[in-house]
Amino acid sequence: MSALLAEAADLLPQLQDLRRRLHSRPEVGLDLPHTQSEVLTALEGLDLEVSTGVGTTSVVAVLRGTHPDRSADAPSVLLRGDMDALPIEELTDEPFKSTNGNMHSCGHDLHTAGLVGAAKLLHAHRELLAGDVVFMFQPGEEGCNGASVMIDEGVLDAAGSRAIAAFGAHVHMGPRGVVTTKPGTLQAGSNVLRITLHGRGGHGSQPQSAIDPVPALAEVVTALQNMVSRRINAFDPIALSVTQLKAGEAVNVIPASASLGATVRTLSQESSDIVRTQSKQLARGIAEAHGCTAEVDFEVQYPVTVNDETETAWTLDQVRGLLGADRVEVADQPIMPSEDFSFVLQEVPGTYMMLGAKRTDVPEDEQGDNHSPFVIFDDTVLGDQAALLAHLALERLRAEL
Repeated sequence: MSALLAEAADLLPQLQDLRRRLHSRPEVGLDLPHTQSEVLTALEGLDLEVSTGVGTTSVVAVLRGTHPDRSADAPSVLLRGDMDALPIEELTDEPFKSTNGNMHSCGHDLHTAGLVGAAKLLHAHRELLAGDVVFMFQPGEEGCNGASVMIDEGVLDAAGSRAIAAFGAHVHMGPRGVVTTKPGTLQAGSNVLRITLHGRGGHGSQPQSAIDPVPALAEVVTALQNMVSRRINAFDPIALSVTQLKAGEAVNVIPASASLGATVRTLSQESSDIVRTQSKQLARGIAEAHGCTAEVDFEVQYPVTVNDETETAWTLDQVRGLLGADRVEVADQPIMPSEDFSFVLQEVPGTYMMLGAKRTDVPEDEQGDNHSPFVIFDDTVLGDQAALLAHLALERLRAEL
């Protein structure tokens, strides 16, 4: 076992304690005052340059390496952990479960604790760091684009110059302790499609006197699914899910308008452009056929997450050396969830990874997946997560000597 893994194993109980405190009191969005306070307390006593955000309750900590061969213009590496939860009522039986109506159902509590662990490990080995490490504790990953807020506030240059590489790891319900990633496109871009059809309201008993937008909207829903299966290249797939349908309030009233909301996940700019263009054509054509008008809005939330080819080839070798080849998987295909670490990777070459955290002591049918109110994670992976991030920062800076 490497020294980092052994030291991380010693840290594991305190990292689990931090994770479980965060889990029991989750916060949503960009404003996470309790979570920020927990992180600041956990970093106390370390020789770090710590700053907090203005537009969000972020924490940025810079560790200065003291390697004897460090140059005056030493480079920096960025490590990121997101901190926010989701507005989901937790339905697990965990003794530290949340009771405030929010839930860490995507594992960001583990990401936060794991990054604290990496900071502690690297602080203990400052003399081996041939540069600096920026620890990016980020709120608002779940749809609030906290990464861009932190980028605008200077996180990529927090050490004094632009980071040369960036790394992050996300837990998922894969085999415990197995790291999965791939060069190039790793995760889909996230987009929001909203369509509103305007007709003319009337009495539910006299549809002939109204222009009913509801059946027209139902046709739009079906047409969107047909569009995905018939007009999109099967080798550049998209996932389009209509998740919201809204119309009138009174059951005996034909509403004047009806609307839908859909999440659209794409793996290229080309497929995003196709969905944007063709969804407008479909909605407006169907609306016109029913005597309605259509408003269509296509909003790009997060771009495609693209791992740098060179950095990721290097990362895969490093992970194999740290954890063993049997704990590394190179994904065959991208996955369709999205991630705002994509904004970091647009600016800095780097690698995003998935870390398996599936419980082996719980029956398969009792475990939910990410974003489920039933999801439970194995937080014994926190030691591996901390060691992994610390190892990548240490070795990436060593490579610059």
